Amino acid sequence: MTGVRVRRGRPGHSLESLLDVAVATFNERGYDATSMDELAARLGVTKSAIYHHVPGKVWLLRLALDRALDALFAVTEEPGATRGRAIDRLEHVVRGSVRVLVAELPSVTLLLRVRGNSEVERAALERRRAFDRIVTDLVRSAGNEGDVRPDVDPAVTSRLLFGAVNSIAEWYRPDGGLSADDLADALIATSFEGLRTRP
Repeated sequence: MTGVRVRRGRPGHSLESLLDVAVATFNERGYDATSMDELAARLGVTKSAIYHHVPGKVWLLRLALDRALDALFAVTEEPGATRGRAIDRLEHVVRGSVRVLVAELPSVTLLLRVRGNSEVERAALERRRAFDRIVTDLVRSAGNEGDVRPDVDPAVTSRLLFGAVNSIAEWYRPDGGLSADDLADALIATSFEGLRTRP
């Protein structure tokens, strides 16, 4: 992560375990309502032990949001997202985004709740908009190739498609029996059927 100095962990806890607790607490109580004292209490460490890893609470937010965003952008760089027909690349990005959501559910949930109240949140929102533009361009390209119906604006299609993906964060439970592939299959079956042009 740019600008973050990751320090060696002390015995008993690490930056990753600290980040996991911070994200869970931010999601439960809200970022602004979470204090460093509360994070230290939940971890069973002193505040100075947290400061050993990060300079302050805002860095935990930045790391958490970057964790989700970096994973999403990594999907757009995979071969399946960069080669072949646009409709297939779009499907790859949707499937990959569902996998990221399931794998990084707490961080993605936090990302989806960001409203731009700070510089860190505004930067995250700008990265989300950049991701949205990638998806919209794929929809537009698929339309130009004749694979996606032309009567819906590509930006609207992109928002509706990822509105469905993002809604998973509100109801999905890892212990509920559905895998990321199950979710992706269901989403593709229901949404792409409406997107594709008829032969």
